[in-house]
Amino acid sequence: MKEQATMDFDDESSILPPQEPVTCLGLTFENDEARRVHFTEELRKKLQDPEFRKIEGFPIGNDEDILNLSDPPYYTACPNPWIADFIAEWESMKPAQPEGYHYHREPFAADVSEGKNDPIYNAHSYHTKVPHKAIMHYILHYTEPGDIVFDGFCGTGMTGVAAQMCGNREVVMSLGYQVKPDGTILQEGADENGKKVWIPFSKMGPRYAVLNDLSPAATFIAHNYNRPVDRHEFEKTAKRIVREVKDEYGWMFETLHTDGKTIGEIKLTIWSDVLICPECTHEFIFWDVAADPKSGSLKEPFKCPSCAVSLTKKKCDKAVETVYDPAICRTISRRKQKPVRVIYTIGGKRHEKAVTQNDLDIISKSQITTAKSWFPANRMMEGGETRRNDSDGITHVHHFYTKRNLIELSLLREKVFQHKTKLPALGLWFTSTHPWVTRLSRLLVSNYFKKKGGVVAPTLQGTLYVSSMYAETNAADRFELRINSCPYTGFGGNVAVLTSSTSDTKIPDNSVDYLFLDPPFGANIAYSELNYLWESWLRVTTAIEAEAIENRPHNKSLTDYLHLIQKCFTECYRVLKPGRWITVEFSNTRASVWNAIQTAISDAGFVVANVSILEKSHKGFRAVTTSTAVKEDLAISAYKPNGGFEERFQKEAQTEEGVWDFVRTHLKYLPITKQQGVLLQFVPERDPRILFDQMVAYYVHKGYPVPISSQEFQIGLSQRFIERDGMFFLPDQVAEYDRKKMISGELKQMAMFVSDEASAIQWLRQLIKEKPQTFSDINPQFMQQLGGWSKNEAQLDLRDLLNQNFLCYEGKGPVPEQIHAYLSTNWKELRNLSKDDPTLVTKARDRWYVPDPNKAGDLEKLREKALLKEFEEYKEVKKKLKVFRLEAVRAGFKKAWQERDYAVIVAVADKIPNNVLEEDPKLLMWYDQAVTRMGDGNKGGMI
Repeated sequence: MKEQATMDFDDESSILPPQEPVTCLGLTFENDEARRVHFTEELRKKLQDPEFRKIEGFPIGNDEDILNLSDPPYYTACPNPWIADFIAEWESMKPAQPEGYHYHREPFAADVSEGKNDPIYNAHSYHTKVPHKAIMHYILHYTEPGDIVFDGFCGTGMTGVAAQMCGNREVVMSLGYQVKPDGTILQEGADENGKKVWIPFSKMGPRYAVLNDLSPAATFIAHNYNRPVDRHEFEKTAKRIVREVKDEYGWMFETLHTDGKTIGEIKLTIWSDVLICPECTHEFIFWDVAADPKSGSLKEPFKCPSCAVSLTKKKCDKAVETVYDPAICRTISRRKQKPVRVIYTIGGKRHEKAVTQNDLDIISKSQITTAKSWFPANRMMEGGETRRNDSDGITHVHHFYTKRNLIELSLLREKVFQHKTKLPALGLWFTSTHPWVTRLSRLLVSNYFKKKGGVVAPTLQGTLYVSSMYAETNAADRFELRINSCPYTGFGGNVAVLTSSTSDTKIPDNSVDYLFLDPPFGANIAYSELNYLWESWLRVTTAIEAEAIENRPHNKSLTDYLHLIQKCFTECYRVLKPGRWITVEFSNTRASVWNAIQTAISDAGFVVANVSILEKSHKGFRAVTTSTAVKEDLAISAYKPNGGFEERFQKEAQTEEGVWDFVRTHLKYLPITKQQGVLLQFVPERDPRILFDQMVAYYVHKGYPVPISSQEFQIGLSQRFIERDGMFFLPDQVAEYDRKKMISGELKQMAMFVSDEASAIQWLRQLIKEKPQTFSDINPQFMQQLGGWSKNEAQLDLRDLLNQNFLCYEGKGPVPEQIHAYLSTNWKELRNLSKDDPTLVTKARDRWYVPDPNKAGDLEKLREKALLKEFEEYKEVKKKLKVFRLEAVRAGFKKAWQERDYAVIVAVADKIPNNVLEEDPKLLMWYDQAVTRMGDGNKGGMI
């Protein structure tokens, strides 16, 4: 199994035409090969430095394998020593901005929907992948031509593709924009009369991109996706490689036609498990008893062909066989599978038949054939997915392939790697085709029987599950089919790729203009495990210690995930320029992971300004099978405060002026309006309670006590800023909001869902602010909302909620303004009556209403006193708290923070169920900060 070193072509010059001189990072070389040789030697020297190898996330692999995979300085299968050089060069090449230019963007608040039916997107699969066209919307919004974009979890490198495609007029216009001759991009808008117009919002032109990932497989794919390729030369070379592999091993996929003399080429062989009847111990092939052409499916139950007992697959044992494995030099036991059907072609015409003795003889011959080229035979790494097939005897990498595909794949790899540096698309071709030639390929049974659509699907997303009925394709044939699928998207020189942890990129401080991240989310995807087959063939694997995921086999809890992802966001904060934006694509079904991400973003120093929908059509394994799976991804927009504000905050943090400076600055970054179709939507980030929470979070993450109460904040907000429809604006923002509302009509309020005391208060506030009502009016509506009440939350009586948070007009004194405005608007006979008119007073009596902020101070103090009294009881309780007032815990945590009594926060947190702490962003914030300030020794056991 030693790799061949000889060339496969008589004359290497026939692969590519003569190359002209190239310039890279200020150095000029005779050709691109000379560039590669120079920087490869420089990287070789760097790999000798022990400190270089200590960079967090340094992949597992020897020097030669890392060098063979790399294409320095554009791509290194390890940390990239030239990233700072690229950034300095790109920065110097930026187009000059007009005099007085000041960067400012509102968050991109529109929901984005871009499908995946695009040849570039489909050229290479990956476990999670955002379409490059979706990313283009964000890059065009937040950046200018020549700006530098960073993606620290790049996957297949779609952010790099998107950055380069911002210079492609045709692609930009396909997103729904118009482009003027001077490159100005126009988006659809409306004038003050509601008439459709096109508004300038960006400039067309490529952006530069720095792409990073912990996985060598991901960065290898990303680099190859973003390098320029001569399509003609690639196709010629790829076809030659396939032809030579078929010349060598084509006999393995030959079959005898039903006429007994014509030879056909096998395209697909269906393999089936052999099962054992639990009643009579008879062995039978699952396909023979379950395949049902009439229904177009696998039927259950089925009958044992020996004793006729009714069975299901789960009731049966899998038959096992013992064989000698020469790759690891020992005998192994594995689940027994048999070939059952063959699909083949003769002269381009499709045929099908049952497996014959001739087919079995060819398979047997291939089993004893020795591969001439290297293939990986290492033990699968520790992990839930990588070891899920151990019980079936699939324990090593080579077990995921039939022997004949393993042999063909090994030769294909050897030939590809001889030329992939000169033709990067060859590398992309190899990894993109790989999933189609493993035992993870699935037979689409319905399509097979109904003879419509494709009958083979590659690996099921998110898992390394080997089906009981799998489809063995012809490796060389599959590679031939995918020659036309490889993209040619890179313009060259605009993308630099490195392989390391996002927590330690060595990118210079404040040097990146925009960040788009699609990070791992909790336990959603075990990337290192799912990439292990790819990386075993590439001979460089992921350093899993730095992988920011939840993974029980790797001893990583949600707490570990939180701290790892927090380190990554802290690094992202460091490299981003002040006043610039980060977009985080989020997809997870668990509130605890959502809160962990928000905590990590805030702890790093970012301030969240908007959350919108980013729709992707394809569903992964868990999204399909889990009823609680989210339907859409979210795009979180956050900003790094500019340097001027941060300097002022250091001086103002201890004073109330620091609060209003924060709010004033934050409002500048918020969307003025959000629309869904023609309807204007409520902007939750402008809600006074959300603004207060953001301010508190900023103070807490900076380590300062909050100098103002919620009530004082509400009063100050109404005095300093302008309110519209329950939202607050800066003076220069109000005109824009009023104009949009005039065009769009009524505001669409957010739907409220009651699950605890806080949401119940919000629901009541929205209900009676619009329509002050009596208890008897409110109660039946309130009862309908209680179906989703949290099991750990103490359920308060409606009267208690009303008494502690709202006011009731008892008929004494003038009718409150809020009730008066409602009644005089909705009853003609009550219009123009004074506030103490007996008729109006009678109609208004016993109605509950939202107190004016200036008059609600006493109510707020009484409520806080009651909450803190309850929190004192929780402090004294010795056992775990099963049911409690979450609001009391929040109030107690806040008071303890102000008093720097971090031990109290940690002690009470230990009494709360883990899921409650994980799923409440406020509690998680207080707790995380308290633990940080008490020292790392207290971090154990949180989640």
